[in-house]
Amino acid sequence: MLLDRARLAYRDWKARPAGFSFAREGARKTRQTREVLLPQDTVKLMSFNIQAGIGSQKFGDYITGSWKHLVAHPRSVETIEQIAQVLSHFDVVGLQEVDGGSLRSRNMNQLVHLASMAGFPVWHQQLNRNLGRFGQFSNGFLSRHQPFEITDHRLPGLPGRGAIVIKYGHPIQPLVVVVAHLALGEKVRNTQLSYLARLLADYKYVVVMGDFNCRLNHLDHSPLAALGLQTVRADNLNTYPSWAPDRHIDHILLSPELESRHTRVLSDCLLSDHLPLATEIIIPDEVIAATREHRLPLID
Repeated sequence: MLLDRARLAYRDWKARPAGFSFAREGARKTRQTREVLLPQDTVKLMSFNIQAGIGSQKFGDYITGSWKHLVAHPRSVETIEQIAQVLSHFDVVGLQEVDGGSLRSRNMNQLVHLASMAGFPVWHQQLNRNLGRFGQFSNGFLSRHQPFEITDHRLPGLPGRGAIVIKYGHPIQPLVVVVAHLALGEKVRNTQLSYLARLLADYKYVVVMGDFNCRLNHLDHSPLAALGLQTVRADNLNTYPSWAPDRHIDHILLSPELESRHTRVLSDCLLSDHLPLATEIIIPDEVIAATREHRLPLID
């Protein structure tokens, strides 16, 4: 049965138009020549490692469900659509382990489908590991507000880890949001954190969110600590594993000048091996003033 599904998926893939690729096209497609404005009050943020819609429910699934990393399982699309319902309540979403269209996702770009289902006008895919028909491993970014700049950064170390840097407002005083997925190994991860620290050193208002694959006490003694970023606060921020969370490895870090509220882990969202982490930040008056004063246009 699995071989039959794989053959059908392969046949559908072969029938697709030549040159198909969504990678890095989302932001270009949604950009229009207009003023870049931010909301006047708050932005609701979420970070979520969606495990490509595989939806592991226990440690044994990593073994018994390993085939789901190669071919689509019957509920993969349903899982993505359930995730879209969760995302629809937020303004800016950073995603890790999104599949950009392969056998395991039924040849569907999961980021595009999520943007469509959840009503996000702006999306951007960062393809980090391209295994062709067997996996399009990506970070993703969804937004209800138009940024003025989106940049992909390949992080140091073996291929497969990256960060998306998104800038809102105006270059004079932007709000900078980073979506990242860091390495498992401590040595490589510290190199990646050092890279991010240098990249963000000149910005006053910064949000860094994603799957860091490490606990907060490691970040407190990492190169990123030089920025003085603070974790969002709540009683329990454990996000992994979703069925019995005892590790806080997904983080949302903020500049000290940014104020957050309503921080929480969505503990009832059992759609991945990670739980989503959410918060709401208040947009600084300085960022809004710079945006209004300079009226930066967007050019396709």
